[in-house]
Amino acid sequence: MVEQWERERPDLAFDAMGTIGRLGRLMAFVNTSIEEVFATHGISVGDFDVLAALRRSGEPFVLRPTELARQLMLSPAGMTNRLDRLAKAELIDRTPDPEDRRGWLIELSDRGRAIVDAAVADHVANEERLLSVLDAGQRTAFDDALRTLARQFD
Repeated sequence: MVEQWERERPDLAFDAMGTIGRLGRLMAFVNTSIEEVFATHGISVGDFDVLAALRRSGEPFVLRPTELARQLMLSPAGMTNRLDRLAKAELIDRTPDPEDRRGWLIELSDRGRAIVDAAVADHVANEERLLSVLDAGQRTAFDDALRTLARQFD
């Protein structure tokens, strides 16, 4: 594609287009690989995000829905849909918030903890596999370059 553009529009530089195109193809492959890992545990990427936020919060693995939504950058409606699905699957428990009569506390269930612990172990192994073609120096340079690029959006 870049070669075709270079032929048709020699007045433009297409290096960035090639880099961004490769990055897009890479992310499509990575996202598919991540989705497949979570699917083996019966959860989606969105489910994992909620379960992982609860697990990372530490004992007793309880957060308010508003805190979860803030951490995951979701709307309240989007968070409610995820919580409904996770509660139905018995991966979380909802209990009334003693500090807010209208609110709820979201707790990671024992089943949810077992699933997220197994899923995160497989997820980390998958990510290591995906990056295994890079040596330590390449990984550091790649990570540094990504951090530099990301800063422009922070």
